Amino acid sequence: MSELLVGDLYRFQDLLNAEEAAVVERVRAWLAAEVTPIANDHWSRAEFPYPLIKGYHDLGIAGREQSNLLSGWLALEMAHADASMATFYGVHSGLAMGSITTCGSPEQQERWLPAMTSFDQIGAFALTEPTGGSDVAAGLRTTARRDGDRWILNGEKRWIGNATFADLIVVWARDLEDNQVKGFVVGKDNPGFRATKIENKIALRIVQNADIVLTDCVVDEADRLQNANTFKDTAKILRQTRSGVAWEAVGVMLAAYEIALAYAKEREQFGRPIAKFQLVQDLLVRMLGNVTGSLGMVVRLAQLQDAGEFKDEHSALAKAYTTTRMREVVGWARELLAGNGIVLDYNIGRFVADAEALYSYEGTREINTMIVGRAVTGQSAFV
Repeated sequence: MSELLVGDLYRFQDLLNAEEAAVVERVRAWLAAEVTPIANDHWSRAEFPYPLIKGYHDLGIAGREQSNLLSGWLALEMAHADASMATFYGVHSGLAMGSITTCGSPEQQERWLPAMTSFDQIGAFALTEPTGGSDVAAGLRTTARRDGDRWILNGEKRWIGNATFADLIVVWARDLEDNQVKGFVVGKDNPGFRATKIENKIALRIVQNADIVLTDCVVDEADRLQNANTFKDTAKILRQTRSGVAWEAVGVMLAAYEIALAYAKEREQFGRPIAKFQLVQDLLVRMLGNVTGSLGMVVRLAQLQDAGEFKDEHSALAKAYTTTRMREVVGWARELLAGNGIVLDYNIGRFVADAEALYSYEGTREINTMIVGRAVTGQSAFV
């Protein structure tokens, strides 16, 4: 069994079987050796470490048959090292590959997934628009018009992770004929496709988010996801990936707690380590409580997924709850480090900033709250 993370007080990792634990240990060692040492520098320069893509290939974790518990724990481990690199992996393997797995025909899966599994081709997922985030289901403005055996796409997308360098971008557009949302796999060299990097971000700076413009972008019918015919099909993918963000939030919390605990043991004031102060211990225990409660929630969520008893409200509640608790934990950790908490040298600053992005993407707290509220009351508060 691999070594437990510092904040795993209730030993949730022991729920992994021996084979799964070995995968976690291998991934954790690679992240510690390759990602953690370069994260602050690349975050500061807002640059993606492209040579690390080969490392993801060598890990062999994308596209493999595995439990949802293991998948979640790997998302946790990646966010524990760096939230940006966890997002890169989640967009590629969860959103992009998940779209093809869920909504593609067997022929499409055979055509695209092997190269994506090996990271020879990188994927992106283009749903959010400049004027449509939370209301994208009803307000999607990107259009698709059938023209013989081709489709013509027009519109704009925003905040699309990986899109500046992705080979395949899953674009969601509204069919002008039936007004239903459909999915298309657009190559980076498709005529009429343009992606431009979003600059001046204060969170997830390593992630290369892009604005996408589609101007009479030509897509073959063979590249339309054959089983994506309404937004309900899109929602199937979001249900899965939303739970992944909940796991990422726990990874960020664990990192923040670990950094704060180590600092408290080393930092001295008034002639003794600040870890001996009651108020510091109170902060640490509040952090650990948030970590433990959130970890218990996502572990149970994975068990429901593996049992086939997984519903929208399960992932929605987990995403809303864990990201809210994450915000508290990173704030308390920054507080404990005082002035040192606002410089990258002490590591916590990157997690504080990145937490803001995790709190918002894959559905805001308010939207996820209404998903759960609808499930428990039987009444929809959506307008």
